[in-house]
Amino acid sequence: MSDDIKKGLLGIVVDETTISQVMPDINSLTYRGYAVQDLCEKCSFEEVAYLILNKELPNKKQLNKFIKSLEENRNISINLREIVKHMPKKAHPMDVARTVVSVMGLEDKEANDNSPESNMKKAIRIFSKTPTAIAAFFRARKGKKIIPPKKGLSFSENFFYMCFGSIPSKEIIKAFGVSLILYAEHSFNVSTFTARTIASSLSDIHSAITGAIGSLKGSLHGGANEEVMHMIKKIKKPENAHKWINDALDNKDVVMGFGHRVYKKGDSRVPTMEKYFKKVSKIKNDKKFYKIYDVVKNVMIKRKDIYPNVDYPTGPTYHLMGFDTDFFTPIFVLSRITGWSAHIMEQHAANKLIRPLSKYNGEKHRKVILLNQR
Repeated sequence: MSDDIKKGLLGIVVDETTISQVMPDINSLTYRGYAVQDLCEKCSFEEVAYLILNKELPNKKQLNKFIKSLEENRNISINLREIVKHMPKKAHPMDVARTVVSVMGLEDKEANDNSPESNMKKAIRIFSKTPTAIAAFFRARKGKKIIPPKKGLSFSENFFYMCFGSIPSKEIIKAFGVSLILYAEHSFNVSTFTARTIASSLSDIHSAITGAIGSLKGSLHGGANEEVMHMIKKIKKPENAHKWINDALDNKDVVMGFGHRVYKKGDSRVPTMEKYFKKVSKIKNDKKFYKIYDVVKNVMIKRKDIYPNVDYPTGPTYHLMGFDTDFFTPIFVLSRITGWSAHIMEQHAANKLIRPLSKYNGEKHRKVILLNQR
């Protein structure tokens, strides 16, 4: 392979953004200049969503107006609810997420209006309705009655209510909100770059987010949190963890939830999520998963000098909260819709069609031989 080819666009800067960056000097991911760990401790998820979409943290009046707009847009159409009810029960929830956003595009009268005003309104609608549709499938595939959204509940409370019919403790809601803040945005990752590439053709926001969901599904991106839980379930109990991870490394198996293209000495989001994973474990009186987590993490750092990424603590945290493993990545979607929407609008504001080159290394020029002579 030629030295001038950068596989995976490694190290290539393709555009500018004002939305987020990883700041090495403070070892932190920042949204609009704010350290994400500070946002987790001092802000609600709604405040952070507003920040990502509107460039500034809201005051009380702005936040209340934003929350009201989310509440007013949470209900999905009868048509979409029926589509969700009749989806195959064994369908992967990420495929459901991709489909429901696409259906929303079919139903949205402003679907093809890419003006900043229209895109912001559509972003709010997608952000508000997607949790309702995902929760509907969560219940429908179990043969349970779909629960509509309820006013007066926060984003996190409402999602739990629609999935389980009840709202957990404030500590669980806080931990869930923290996970959403940590997942909300991460610069030019695979799914965000997919969304921006689609938007660069002047396609619509529903198409761009649908494409981003397809990208996020992969186990090397958002699907890693599901793979982490599958791994922990294979280990079964803390006593098995040391042998399991050492055998995996000896066999050169891929260990999910570790390593990151951007972070070389540890994902800056991990300490915060790890803290809330530990809290949830204590609340649920279940330390088994945290003990397994700790053993695997320490062996990976000691033997390979590879650190966990945010998917590693998030997977078992969602499991302890009662979510099915294949719903972990759709929860990621609910959060990342904010980041994708901001990037799509940023792309449209100063657009240049994204069209990289490739270096051809196939067959040289050949003459076509007629069928009867081949």
